[in-house]
Amino acid sequence: MEKNKIFVCVVCPKGCNITLSNEEGKQKIMGNKCSRGEKYVLDESTAPKRIITSTIKVDGGIQTVTSVKTTIGVPKSDIFAIMNIINTTKINSPVSVGDVILKNIGNTGADLVATRAC
Repeated sequence: MEKNKIFVCVVCPKGCNITLSNEEGKQKIMGNKCSRGEKYVLDESTAPKRIITSTIKVDGGIQTVTSVKTTIGVPKSDIFAIMNIINTTKINSPVSVGDVILKNIGNTGADLVATRAC
């Protein structure tokens, strides 16, 4: 790992510049204004995750697609596989906001939910 790495925290609107230093095998976090920033940097440096937002094909609705998102962040390394699942899935109308479209997508623990009714 690099000696120093700078992160911009996205957990809250403050956008703290947080430095993660690794000297003599010890990690030190500096610049965070709350404990959430520390957790963010530790997670981001060891196992980064992202929430996926996308669209999914719809049969029988007014729109041909509707918006969806994962309920929690998924490992960055799994994003392309999950997008392949989303892109090859078609749902039937009607769907309400919050409906679970795919449970535990890609065995990540995240559900794919609708963010728009169709």
